[in-house]
Amino acid sequence: MALSSSAGPINPDEAPNSEEIEKQFAVKVVEHMTTYWSILEKLPGSKLRLTRYDDEIHAHFQTEFPDFDVSGTIDEEQMKSKEGKEKWRGFIEKYDKKVEDYNFGTMVRANPAWEYGEKESIFGE
Repeated sequence: MALSSSAGPINPDEAPNSEEIEKQFAVKVVEHMTTYWSILEKLPGSKLRLTRYDDEIHAHFQTEFPDFDVSGTIDEEQMKSKEGKEKWRGFIEKYDKKVEDYNFGTMVRANPAWEYGEKESIFGE
């Protein structure tokens, strides 16, 4: 998602935090989360297609994160560590020109067996 203002493009690494923008973003994330969960209640995740690049993204993910246990619980501290963020950013940058909102923050279930909830979800950016 490209950020801009009347003064031109905004560099997200240098932009100050705005409580109002954060609230709007949180609302958008919850909308996405609710929609996604509604779909998962009707269709197994293995059958869900979000982009035409899903198979490519999945294969790339398996190559970049070979030790990631898809049935386990995510270690939030490791995920949000400097090293974890750098590795993730390197991974998603490949989709800059392919997938709309490729770097949009999202709510992630910490474990695929759990539903979304305050203690069961991680905000990933």
